[in-house]
Amino acid sequence: MVALKEPLPYVGITPIQLIYALVILVVGYIVAKMVVSIFRKGLKKTRLPELVVEFLARFLSALLYVAVLLLAVRALGIQTGSVVLGLSAVIGLILGFGLQDTLTNLAAGVWIAALRPIDVGEVVEVAGKTGKVNAVGIMSTELMTPDNTLITIPNKLVWGSVITNYTRMPTRRVDVDVGVAYGTDLDRAIKLAMDLMKNHPKVLDEPEPGVVITALADSSINLQLRAWAKTEDYWAVKGDLTKGIYELYTREGIEIPFPQLDVHVKEMAK
Repeated sequence: MVALKEPLPYVGITPIQLIYALVILVVGYIVAKMVVSIFRKGLKKTRLPELVVEFLARFLSALLYVAVLLLAVRALGIQTGSVVLGLSAVIGLILGFGLQDTLTNLAAGVWIAALRPIDVGEVVEVAGKTGKVNAVGIMSTELMTPDNTLITIPNKLVWGSVITNYTRMPTRRVDVDVGVAYGTDLDRAIKLAMDLMKNHPKVLDEPEPGVVITALADSSINLQLRAWAKTEDYWAVKGDLTKGIYELYTREGIEIPFPQLDVHVKEMAK
């Protein structure tokens, strides 16, 4: 027992102090996890959005880990006041070399959590990246792409860029483009497309679907089917209408042309 109280060479810290510090780190980590979990569950019972709950939970977690670290340092016999003072000096030095970005990310995270232009589970396009919002942390935002790739974007880029939210609204308009050959009976082609949309079980009656002529192109008259659907049904409706209009026009003898290039070769006179 006496040996445990003898200072180690060169460091001046006793083995018993190291044991105490390790115990504080382990127990503190476990307690911090439990406190954050209880805090998160308590916030979920309120009306706060999930994004705000997750942001506050992560912020509390960071504070608790710092507190545990300071307690462990104090158990080693080092005065925490001097540690805090030293950290303050280091932080002050780092501020002059780029911590502005860190503070900007932190401030942007607060604004994102408060104003919620995006929320957990929503599909968004931000900073040129598209994916489902996985989390908004203190410093960065996580997006999960459809192919299960995790993208981490600094909060300052999220807050400072145009945000396209694809799933915030309860309904979306599904646009399907199709071209028909010149000489086609447009009234008949439009009626067939309207019947296709109205008979689809996931196409909403209100707003009413429609078909418009979008262009007189080089090889075709371009039509656009416009149907409204619930946001969660968007891709299913788009796929069904795209496949359905092709099969319907093929069955009804309406030509869907494709660009063609005629090449005329002239024999040069010898």
